[in-house]
Amino acid sequence: MVQSNNHSGKKKVAILIENGVEDVEFTVPYNGIKQAGIEVVVLGSRMNEKYKGKRGKLSVQADGTTTEAIAAEFDAVVIPGGMAPDKMRRNPNTVRFVQEAVQQGKLIAAVCHGPQLIIEGDLLKGKQVTGFIAIRKDIINAGGNYIDEPLVVDGNFITSREPGDLPIFTTAILSRLGYGGKDAALPDEKDTTAEWWKLADAWGGSTKSEIGRGLNTALAGERYSLEALEKYAEKESDTEVKSVFGEMIGNKQRHIEKLETYLHRLGEKPSLTANVANQYAKVKTALTGSDDIFQLRSALGDVQTGIGDIGNLSAMFTDPVATAIFKQIYHDGLKYEQRLLELYRARLGTQIQPPKPTTGAAVSM
Repeated sequence: MVQSNNHSGKKKVAILIENGVEDVEFTVPYNGIKQAGIEVVVLGSRMNEKYKGKRGKLSVQADGTTTEAIAAEFDAVVIPGGMAPDKMRRNPNTVRFVQEAVQQGKLIAAVCHGPQLIIEGDLLKGKQVTGFIAIRKDIINAGGNYIDEPLVVDGNFITSREPGDLPIFTTAILSRLGYGGKDAALPDEKDTTAEWWKLADAWGGSTKSEIGRGLNTALAGERYSLEALEKYAEKESDTEVKSVFGEMIGNKQRHIEKLETYLHRLGEKPSLTANVANQYAKVKTALTGSDDIFQLRSALGDVQTGIGDIGNLSAMFTDPVATAIFKQIYHDGLKYEQRLLELYRARLGTQIQPPKPTTGAAVSM
């Protein structure tokens, strides 16, 4: 149970802020908690400063600092992610504030890179935790057990991974602060069928049209990749490479079906860019050569571009469903990048031979 020395009867939550915070990872929990009628206090490192978000959408004046704050006055501490936690962990007063909150049994909720601050306080040993995939090793090295799930709750610790988890993350915070049930109209945090994006939208997250644009960006990329792979496969004579291209074609077709289905579910339509992406691929691949290695290298380059593009989309939207689709495309891209790389290196190894010494050549002194 969350312990509090706040005797007013009204819950009170501290949300930490620093420059470079992931904008929605501050905005969504802040608005969700505040709309529930819970007092929210923004704590930074310095007085008289406006903190800017990583994406330029957020500008926040802190209500106070972690130096002066007293952990006993709060029921929970929320740590948003982005580049902010790396700055927060450098402030000994911020680290101390979180340590005291943990010692007093307060709720600690961290998302994305937020667990970095908990790590700095030596507070993760033996805990089940999640966070942005890039800090997985940091969590493990700090003694935590990393779990790749949208929400991980261990005692008074609540952790999530990325913007797509925010509506579930915020709901979990609210339910543990006593705000929930049928009257609150909040889904169960484990309900995978809930329209979580609507909650996030109400709390300042991604709108339906923004999610639709993201889905269309991904759809354009997958349609382009599908057409390009079909053209590469037509020109490829190496049966093993051709077989991998065939696998990738099937994979892209499944991605396209998922993206189109979810667009339809949201009441959105494929964009003009998505509809003509395959035509662009036809033009581009028509200009390429027919050398087997060239096809392989071109496919590898396309996959690497796709990984970068879809990786960016995976961290942009506060919708669990869209984010899950993007992450699947991303992980499949990583898998096929390695497959193509192995084939590419193997083929280069058979083609590139060291020069043989010329028989009877004079040796210069």
